[in-house]
Amino acid sequence: MNGSRVTDQIAGRFRVILLALCTMLAATLVAGTSPTYANKIAIVVNKTVITTGDIDRRTKLLRLQRTKGNLRKQAEDQLIEEAIKMSEARRLRAIVSDAQVNQSFARFAKSNKLSTKQMSQVLSQAGVGADHFKQFIRVQMSWPRVVTARYGSQGKMSTEELVSKMLELGGEKPSTTEYILQQVVFVVPKSKRNSILSKRKREADQMRGRFVSCDSTRQLAKGLRDVSVIDLGRVMQPALPRDWKPLVEKTSEGRTTSTRVTDRGVEFLAICSSKQVSDDLAAEMVFRSEASQNNQGGGANEKKYLDELRKQARISRR
Repeated sequence: MNGSRVTDQIAGRFRVILLALCTMLAATLVAGTSPTYANKIAIVVNKTVITTGDIDRRTKLLRLQRTKGNLRKQAEDQLIEEAIKMSEARRLRAIVSDAQVNQSFARFAKSNKLSTKQMSQVLSQAGVGADHFKQFIRVQMSWPRVVTARYGSQGKMSTEELVSKMLELGGEKPSTTEYILQQVVFVVPKSKRNSILSKRKREADQMRGRFVSCDSTRQLAKGLRDVSVIDLGRVMQPALPRDWKPLVEKTSEGRTTSTRVTDRGVEFLAICSSKQVSDDLAAEMVFRSEASQNNQGGGANEKKYLDELRKQARISRR
């Protein structure tokens, strides 16, 4: 699995993280404080140490993903699993280099119209940190190498092979819809949720009624309190966040979706533009989306492999 393809998958899969990060950035900058962590050992997996700081950072990452349930427990479970994966990757010498991770990080930032410095600042202010996110990328890039070393490619093809195969069979290169999106968030603090949520929803609906184009959204938001406008940039249809996908698909270009009540408040998306595209990236997104829906390939082998490694692992909680 090459770096750019993994980066595209990470970007699509975790785009919601960046949206939440951008919304949080303003608040954390106003506060003028950076998170600090105790560096106590919490768990040791084989010879890998997981600290309380690691768990705090992963908990914040899960919160940005709007994950439900016991986030700290889920953070611990994720970090244990990643430590097991990386232990095996080290044994097989399948870990990607720092240069590859940095390139992937830079591509992820660029795809969201941020410099690497800006991306690092956003992650730091959100309490996740660039180093923690890079380690997450390293696991995502290294683990497929480990699985491939054990089971082979199992029929998985590169983007070029996927496109070529379809053309050989007489089909045309698949197309998908490319959206340019803008997100508007009417922030509702948890402490005021019961008292002002209905009012904020009315304000959001009123702003939607005045919407003309994405060029004027910030001007519309100027006189409103606690409203964030976030440029999401280019988003392919298969990469749309699950909660937003049906709303975006039924909304015309130059219009806005209906509002949604979320953990952050009341939100809607503006469809700045939409068009059909047919290129290698579009082809890959369509193929990968279909493969994921069919759940075919090495998923069962991957789970079996991880279960074996978990049974062999030495896990000590402090």
